[in-house]
Amino acid sequence: MKDSSSTPLDKTDLMLLKRLQQDGRISNAHLSEKINLSETPCWRRWKKLEEQGYIADYRAILDRRKMGFTVTAFTQVSFASHDIELTNEFEAIISDLDWVQTCHCITGNVDYLLQMLFKDVDELSERINIIRRIPGVNAIQTHISVKEIKNSTYIPVE
Repeated sequence: MKDSSSTPLDKTDLMLLKRLQQDGRISNAHLSEKINLSETPCWRRWKKLEEQGYIADYRAILDRRKMGFTVTAFTQVSFASHDIELTNEFEAIISDLDWVQTCHCITGNVDYLLQMLFKDVDELSERINIIRRIPGVNAIQTHISVKEIKNSTYIPVE
């Protein structure tokens, strides 16, 4: 979480990070009030946490269903050979596909786990074929989510 130029986080930093996770659009004035700190020191801490990389980004989280994405799928991808050129090419291709939300290189009997969004099952089928044709891919297994229980980007701040 920290790099070598980072200073240890104190209780106020942690409160600031927790509040920003809850509301990334909060004003400095409101944030300083919530964490019981005057505005200038609050702003300085906020900027320091950004510079040190504790705050990676700010973004709007869209409602996938309202955007027409009704299918969430998880695909396990296996390679017959773990040739570095093939896996690097796979990772580069996957990184450019906006319908792939996450991709993890994992341990176990498969190599990658992808989370993807689709408008319908027909689109899922078409796009799974794109993944199937990536050089080096030996096998894929896809699971369709029938019910989302939890979807969070929250990181526990203690």
